[in-house]
Amino acid sequence: MSRDAIFSAFEHAAEQPLESARAWKQAHGTPVVGSFPMHFPGELAHAAGCLPVILQESQEPITVGHGMIYPFYCGYTRSVVDQACKGDYDFLDAIMFGDHCVQVLGAADVVRAKLPNTRVHFYQLISSMSDPWSLGRARETFLLLREGLEEMIGHPIADDAIHASIQLFNQNRALLRRLYDLRRAGTANITAKQMQLAVKSSMVMDKASHNALLQQLLDELESSSDRQQRGVRVYLSGHFCQAPKLGVLDLIEDCGGIVVDDDLYHGTRYISTDVSEQGDPISALAEWYLARNLKVPCPTRVDQNADWENYLLKAMENSNAQGMIVLMAKFCEPHMYYYPEIKEAFERHNMPHLLIETEHELTALEGLRTRIESFLEVVKRQANAQARRVAA
Repeated sequence: MSRDAIFSAFEHAAEQPLESARAWKQAHGTPVVGSFPMHFPGELAHAAGCLPVILQESQEPITVGHGMIYPFYCGYTRSVVDQACKGDYDFLDAIMFGDHCVQVLGAADVVRAKLPNTRVHFYQLISSMSDPWSLGRARETFLLLREGLEEMIGHPIADDAIHASIQLFNQNRALLRRLYDLRRAGTANITAKQMQLAVKSSMVMDKASHNALLQQLLDELESSSDRQQRGVRVYLSGHFCQAPKLGVLDLIEDCGGIVVDDDLYHGTRYISTDVSEQGDPISALAEWYLARNLKVPCPTRVDQNADWENYLLKAMENSNAQGMIVLMAKFCEPHMYYYPEIKEAFERHNMPHLLIETEHELTALEGLRTRIESFLEVVKRQANAQARRVAA
């Protein structure tokens, strides 16, 4: 399959996730388990013989569900409620909710009320990550998740099945990280849109099928000789639950930026950490839950050993990024609370960054174009001035 055909398959799954999952269920008779981002271990649902699907923000306007949830909730939670009200989730066999913000809790209550015939489970994961009891509490939650899935399918989930799913998911993360390496090094011409489609599609597709496509893509990219991309090297940060709008990603690159790295959930955050393939699989998943917050710190978790602003500064250095664009979903409280610390740290280090607030109802891009062009011009001027100082 050609590179274009592979990205086309990724795009179909990423942009039509429910249609893709429904087709898979009809073709394979596989139960489909939807989950909220960001901390649900899809390995357990896969080991139960289900297709795990991370519920995505719809591209459709919010209509039916508009009166069911506060208008000052983020676009992702409002969209999920709207999809539930429209019956889009009726084919799901279960939905697993986490607890990483109060808006998710509100959405969970509405979805549970609107889907009386669907198993809607809520699992509270400990948010304090560095206490002596954190690992044990995380393990308890994943044991409850395993029991809930076993009740749904009517039989126990074997440890060997969980190990096999962990191995498959680790392979998927490793392949996507290889794609990131090529993008970061500039040895493969991969756009920000294509990178997001590759990651987002992995959240909704069968992992074995996705791995096969990724391997074909990497074989082609690693054997090709793409020209080095030119432009301002940009790092993207933010956007936890929902994927950035593709139009915004295209606009950044149209204005002369090259997105070389990110900490997006639909990006590095999702693929950063593997699960141990040894020992008790539930303990391994609990350890993964804690470890991933050290790999890519998350403002929805509390960890004395994690520092998001310094992580971002180091990540920019490692990727040779010249400036950072922060994508903040409107009304995202965890991000809003943490952003001032990031802003202070970047200003202290004279590191240019631009904050873009986004919402479900995408505003006109032309006004945003002016801001991005101005930001990239500032970054170029600063880089040129620094080069002159070094030369002198």
